Amino acid sequence: MLLFFKQYSSILKLERKYQKALRQNPFYEEVKAILKKEQPSTVFCSHQRALKAAAIFAAALDLGISTTTVIYSWDNLPKARLALRADNYLVWSDYMKNELQIYYPEISADKIFITGTPQFEFYGKAENIIEKEIFYKRYNLDPNKKIICFSGDDLKTSPDDPIYLKDLAQEIIKANLQHQYQILFRRCPVDFSGRFDDVVNEFKEIIKEAPPLWYFSKSKEWNAVYPSLEDVKLLVSTAFYSNIVVNVGSTMAFDFWMFKKPCIFINYDQQNKKEENWSVNTIYQFQHFKSMPNKKAVIWLNSKEEISKKIVLETSQNIAMEEWKVKILGDYKNASNNIRQKLIIV
Repeated sequence: MLLFFKQYSSILKLERKYQKALRQNPFYEEVKAILKKEQPSTVFCSHQRALKAAAIFAAALDLGISTTTVIYSWDNLPKARLALRADNYLVWSDYMKNELQIYYPEISADKIFITGTPQFEFYGKAENIIEKEIFYKRYNLDPNKKIICFSGDDLKTSPDDPIYLKDLAQEIIKANLQHQYQILFRRCPVDFSGRFDDVVNEFKEIIKEAPPLWYFSKSKEWNAVYPSLEDVKLLVSTAFYSNIVVNVGSTMAFDFWMFKKPCIFINYDQQNKKEENWSVNTIYQFQHFKSMPNKKAVIWLNSKEEISKKIVLETSQNIAMEEWKVKILGDYKNASNNIRQKLIIV
């Protein structure tokens, strides 16, 4: 049964019931006992949707222990409610702070701190770029060819990604560009479906793989996985050596723009869809894409036939993309220190 609520007060009522239910869970009592014994000055969670953290934060609140959480990604706030409540919230930018206040008017502004997000700090450190010869050899890349990175989304976000990857390979060959370009495929870290295997094997001469190097729990959900330092270097190097990145509305647009590499957003549906009700039109209507200054921030791929023309648009001058980066990422260069200082203060 689906229930729809028009009044925000009804949502808050449900969340109060949720908080009450958390305290009836045996895990809450277990965690509360640990916190009583250890007496931490603060509890910090790096992912506001971590379900287990909700009970931990509830226990900390009841014991008077300060709690702080961060908003994990740029699209989290408009997509779903927070799984936990904290004393303090760390956000990427002014834009995200405003979003948090819109979606959660009950959270006062003095509890929201703008710190930036540390995931983009790594791009400014030369030691995170793998030596070219090692990188190209490790991933079987041709140093005489340009690199198109195809970054996959998770299965739910983009079920037709394997067909898009196939389109890219086919059109490069059709335009006789395979001697100039190669595709470096990076799948989504939580995608273990094997759905790309057939395409990669069919076009193994042009598609090379650079699998993410993440640590996983049994659930393999976003809130229970995190990248290794080796993967940070892999991603930084992928963005550094690639000429352009192709995907369906991925945050990777910001990663690649750290090196002024353009992003192509796939903007057409497949004739034979894996999921009949899925469409790129739905993806790009999500609230977080409305933060774009204008549509010129990325290159829009509106059909398979446009591929050979669009992949050669390697412009490093894009005022709209730079504005978008500043708007969303905020002070990312000092994020780690900003977060550390806030944790010390609270």
